[in-house]
Amino acid sequence: MIDIKFLRENPDAVKENMKKKFQDGKLSLVDEVIGLDAESRKAKQEADDLRANRNKISKQIGALMAQGKKEEAEEKKAEVAAQAKRLEELEEKEKELEAEITKIMMVIPNIIDPSVPIGKDDTENVEIKKYGEPKIPDYDIPYHTDIMENLNGIDLDSARKVAGNGFYYLMGDIARLHSAVIAYARDFMINRGFTYCIPPFMIRGNVVDGVMSFAEMDAMMYKIEGEDLYLIGTSEHSMIGKFINTIIQEEELPKTLTSYSPCFRKEKGAHGLEERGIYRIHQFEKQEMIVVCKPEESPVWFDRLWQNTVDLFRSMDIPVRTIECCSGDLADLKVKSYDVEAWSPRQKKYFEVGSCSNLGDAQARRLKIRVNGEKGKYFAHTLNNTVVAPPRMLIAFLENNLQEDGSVRIPEVLQPYMGGQKVIEK
Repeated sequence: MIDIKFLRENPDAVKENMKKKFQDGKLSLVDEVIGLDAESRKAKQEADDLRANRNKISKQIGALMAQGKKEEAEEKKAEVAAQAKRLEELEEKEKELEAEITKIMMVIPNIIDPSVPIGKDDTENVEIKKYGEPKIPDYDIPYHTDIMENLNGIDLDSARKVAGNGFYYLMGDIARLHSAVIAYARDFMINRGFTYCIPPFMIRGNVVDGVMSFAEMDAMMYKIEGEDLYLIGTSEHSMIGKFINTIIQEEELPKTLTSYSPCFRKEKGAHGLEERGIYRIHQFEKQEMIVVCKPEESPVWFDRLWQNTVDLFRSMDIPVRTIECCSGDLADLKVKSYDVEAWSPRQKKYFEVGSCSNLGDAQARRLKIRVNGEKGKYFAHTLNNTVVAPPRMLIAFLENNLQEDGSVRIPEVLQPYMGGQKVIEK
């Protein structure tokens, strides 16, 4: 959510930003907010004048009573009573206008960074850099669930009976590999100076409103029936929510946290052939990283965050590339975003395994996360990035480490987490 003062003073810039995001249907909202804001400020000014006048008259009443001028004092009391009704009306109007303004401001997109490429959707995202040499072996790479089934590592049929489509049982060495990757990612981030955290796996509605747009919430979040609780779609939600309604001392920044959690997602919409199996699912586990920092430091932290993911995958010999999301592919709260994509030898292309985002002060403004600095209070900047999200990451891992005999090589960095095991065999 952008600053109402910025919108008031720069309406054309806000409209131009909407056009860059191909959201022309929202252009009229800017003028609507400006009109409501003017009306709200007018009502507030009248209410403030009435309160000041009431205080003034109250003092006059006290003086008149002290002088024994009861009749004049009663006239003043009647004047205060008459103004009280009008003040009540104005206060109610202020609340209504404020609620309407907030509702509209919640759907006005954040101002994107000038460096963001302009494009309508993800087909116009821009490749930044490749890391590692993509390889295509001279033997066939089966579909990822076929690799897992060959190693007795997955049971989708039983999961469908128990929970339906979009769920799975991981078994044996594949399940152990899944846990090993999470544990390695945890230690990887701790070694980079991040504080490890296991957050709540459910959050309240006001936190949901603070960390994401309504469109994202509707497409992702599962609500607990009869309660003001939602299952998290990523631990970023509860990690950023940790700082709701707080004032952080400037010298305590940055806050750098890495978190483990299960994640739950509706995953609405049709998915293509390559999204069968465990690519898009309703339940998975993830290691995440978030940063709360000073505004001027967020670009530096953005580059550090996506680099962490690149370095993690390269430590396991998985080729990756970074992709910058174009304006039309950015969620409304985001200022800038990179996707990290891993190489798929089977598909002979890259696919997304992580996403890094700078949200500026959008989440902090919604959640009232402020910083107390030398020059006063201001809103913090928040960033998030995926460290690793198995089982999707397992697709890249299995394809890039599959050997001709059907076994899977375990990179050296993961072997301690697999009890010294160097290969997974049937």
